Amino acid sequence: MLGEAIIKGMAVTAKNFFGSYVSKDRLPTVQYPEERLKPQENTRQFPFLVFDGDDPHKGLRCVACQICEKECPPKCIYIVKSKDKKLDYKGQAQLYPATFDIDISVCMSCQICVEVCPFESIKMDTEFELSTDDRFGGLLITKDKLAKSNEHYHKIHPADAAASDAVLAGEKAKAEAKAKAAAEAKAKPAAPAAEKKPA
Repeated sequence: MLGEAIIKGMAVTAKNFFGSYVSKDRLPTVQYPEERLKPQENTRQFPFLVFDGDDPHKGLRCVACQICEKECPPKCIYIVKSKDKKLDYKGQAQLYPATFDIDISVCMSCQICVEVCPFESIKMDTEFELSTDDRFGGLLITKDKLAKSNEHYHKIHPADAAASDAVLAGEKAKAEAKAKAAAEAKAKPAAPAAEKKPA
């Protein structure tokens, strides 16, 4: 029949059009900002720094290794290492970033910084409402604003956060086992030297 495909197509269009008035799942839009869609777990916008505990400074996972700064394609990350050290999650003295800035006007949300970080310290946020009338200072995000808790990470990316915690827990267990073995070896008295028999 001539035009059968056109009729079928129009029928699908009409079904979706009238269905949008009665089925919430078929609504084409939401009344933003009064209504908001929950972002998918793999949504990514701009990076943030993860910290453990309640203190963003003490619990910050970043050790200022600067790998993310070197690997960043648009060079939007700026890090200055600290002069002193603090204990990390494994109890080892580590440097920390005295300055950690990200220029989100340059960042292209590629997530390379997340992939190369060996300390599970930089992750991608889902926040997108970052518009400002200050095109320079307003889009340069400093360490204080970048630092967000591990609870926030679990809230926006639960599966990735659980995997990240498992990796850190495994590394901590290995470090503790190594330290325990070293302490036991140090505490163990040395075996007495064998006496030489006279010729």
